[in-house]
Amino acid sequence: MPAVLDRLREAVGAAHVITEGDRSAWERDWRRRWHGLSLAVVRPGSTAEVATVVRTCAAAGVAIVPQGGNTGLVGGGVPDDSGTQVLLSMQRLNRIRSIDEANLTLTADAGCLLQALQQAAAQRGLLLPLSLAAEGSCTIGGNLATNAGGTQVLRWGNARELCLGLEVVTAQGEVWHGLSGLRKDNTGYDLRDLFIGSEGTLGIITAATLKLAPLPAATTTALAACTTLADCVALLTLARQRLGAGLTGFEVMGRLALDLVARHFTALPRPLPGAPWTVLLEQSDTEGEAAARERFEALLGTALEGGIVADAVVAQSLAQSQALWQLRESIPLAQAEEGLNIKHDISVPVSAIPGFVERADAALQARWPGVRLVNFGHLGDGNLHYNVQAPPGADGQRFLDDEEHAVNTVVFDEVARCGGSFSAEHGIGALKREELAARKSPVALQMMRAIKAALDPQGLMNPGRLL
Repeated sequence: MPAVLDRLREAVGAAHVITEGDRSAWERDWRRRWHGLSLAVVRPGSTAEVATVVRTCAAAGVAIVPQGGNTGLVGGGVPDDSGTQVLLSMQRLNRIRSIDEANLTLTADAGCLLQALQQAAAQRGLLLPLSLAAEGSCTIGGNLATNAGGTQVLRWGNARELCLGLEVVTAQGEVWHGLSGLRKDNTGYDLRDLFIGSEGTLGIITAATLKLAPLPAATTTALAACTTLADCVALLTLARQRLGAGLTGFEVMGRLALDLVARHFTALPRPLPGAPWTVLLEQSDTEGEAAARERFEALLGTALEGGIVADAVVAQSLAQSQALWQLRESIPLAQAEEGLNIKHDISVPVSAIPGFVERADAALQARWPGVRLVNFGHLGDGNLHYNVQAPPGADGQRFLDDEEHAVNTVVFDEVARCGGSFSAEHGIGALKREELAARKSPVALQMMRAIKAALDPQGLMNPGRLL
């Protein structure tokens, strides 16, 4: 397709249409599970250039795969192996357009790194609450396209709840200017919410207006050891009662998850001895640090006296707080070091979590004796990363290839019995497309396909993903 490539070079500059050399940084996903081949990697530098690229591809019938920081976990941002798709990298769209302190909003290009936006807000004494382990490399456009969650959903909600407006290039190459900073705007269908979580299948997010909040005066972090998951849920209930909206993080980590961190990251301190379950709690407060710590310690004292918690430690400095969070954030990296595993990103009602884990653990162990269950995640909002690792000494690749579908069926069937979802925050992508088709209600799927057909009638926006 030399003519198409020539028009793309005219649109964005020859240096930003990459057809030769090593393109694995774009064509291989973060998990190294998918490796495609693009017609070209195209790197526009403005919304106008994105629109021109889309119009050019639409005229030629060329499919487009949008990509942010390429940190996704479900194969949604890499091309197939046909060599006919344009990979549209958004990383050059990295300008912060404005920060409105009075309106508590930030407007930025879709290719801005999440961490850069957090830092820009903090320099104004403000907080961008979206927080992810990949924040140093993920982009805000990708966060919104997948409706990312992270560690502060308990207090602030998913990416959707933090977005007030979008700028989007449609499948026809038109620009929808929807960058409103309004909290109230009842003027028809909420187009913003159509594109958030659509994984690039309806159009391309090029900019967003996000909610900010005042920086907390104090942030306190603690670890607590619990004997059972039911105790973890009881601690969550108590923390909500005592801390209210000040409770901003509540992460649970199973014994094996932290054992893997200890094995592969020996330099990281482990402040508490091993326990069946360890909870990481964080509160953010508008009061001073002393008052916040006193309230936190009183909470944990009550939990210790009541037998909910077996042991606890409160961070006494920012460095100690960061070290506690590093334990939690190192779990996926430790799993990767241990070998390939079958990942799950599931959500069930918090009250159902202890029963779900007990039944799913038993079913998996009965069918695959010795299988290792690496369970951790955002207990505060009901989202677990319930991962399944091959038994010790087994071939991880073979276990993944041979058993993934059967393992998924066991886990997802139990999730369904609990009224949960098999995809909480990572999205559908290519990995879970067949599960969506099988498990989503026919009415919901019909409406989703109707929306897709109306907004992308040629089917050129990230084909083969989600639907």
